Amino acid sequence: MSAETAHAPGNSCGGGLRRVARVVLLDPRNRILLLHGHEPDDPADDWWFTPGGGVEGDESREQAALRELAEETGITEVELGPVLWRRTCSFPFAGRRWDQDEWYYLARTTGRVTGDTALTELERRSVTGARWWTCPELARARETVYPTRLAELLRTLLDEGPPAGPVTLDTETV
Repeated sequence: MSAETAHAPGNSCGGGLRRVARVVLLDPRNRILLLHGHEPDDPADDWWFTPGGGVEGDESREQAALRELAEETGITEVELGPVLWRRTCSFPFAGRRWDQDEWYYLARTTGRVTGDTALTELERRSVTGARWWTCPELARARETVYPTRLAELLRTLLDEGPPAGPVTLDTETV
């Protein structure tokens, strides 16, 4: 399940932050895969976001990242790397507020998006596709992208490689 004002759908955890694993998926040309989503009842309120979603049951964040990627894109052949970034965010989506603790994992693939394989009903109403973006395309984007500094973060990642440890991003509240 995805959730993030890229949000996309998922379950908020009562009384605490929802644990979320997201994937910064790069292809051999260093393009990043983003999903396109919108408010279920307002397609004009849209954004782009990284694949990922909430941790379920006793699975690890790594397991959640791989499961979410497979469910949302059909991509299963990936090399999951380190946690790049962490952030806390809060946003309205589908009539409620989502408070999340997100970990962004680096992953590489030579695979192609084969389609969503296990979207929830809410995701089917709010996720409209996927696109590979180059860093320059992302920097020029007029659309809303989450996290908001993704173009800058991707440029640093491509120029310098993964950080020695996860970088804590500014909290985002929408």
